[in-house]
Amino acid sequence: MKVLLNILLAAITVILGWQLFNLYQQYSYLKDSSDKQISEMSSLKKENAELNSDIKYFSNPINLERELKSQSNYKNPGEKMIIVVSTSTQQ
Repeated sequence: MKVLLNILLAAITVILGWQLFNLYQQYSYLKDSSDKQISEMSSLKKENAELNSDIKYFSNPINLERELKSQSNYKNPGEKMIIVVSTSTQQ
């Protein structure tokens, strides 16, 4: 009877140990996944803040016109434009 009880306790100990090992593996996987998602969320929040800043900046018509002029050859009617070309020599 004592031998049967010892075998039963050993089997329960092995099963519980195996379950704890599986739980630890799941915990480790979920923690890594959570860390990656938190990192991605942080970078997306930063990008969102930059985009909101750009939206606020470009919602002002003066800033929008300034950017349009700086990125293209846009000019208002009657406005003169001077284009400066740098002449650099490459050696």
